Amino acid sequence: MFAATALALLVVMALALARAFLGPTLYDRILAVNNFGTKTVLLLAVMDFLSGRPDFLDIAIVYALINFISVIGVLRFFEYAQQKTVEQGE
Repeated sequence: MFAATALALLVVMALALARAFLGPTLYDRILAVNNFGTKTVLLLAVMDFLSGRPDFLDIAIVYALINFISVIGVLRFFEYAQQKTVEQGE
């Protein structure tokens, strides 16, 4: 059962990567990368259960924090860059 869950997560991660490369806007791509990171955390948790090693759960928590902070940072960067271009155009 958990092997099927891991396989389903891998399929969803592949679809998220396809959306990240083909997304029509920047925000669609950022959302897809965030989705990929979330599914990676879930995959690490399933791998933790399958292998019986609790180390993977610690790695998953750290990865979730890094994913969250990096998405917020990228969104702030592009928000600042967009505001700067609007100010220069006026």
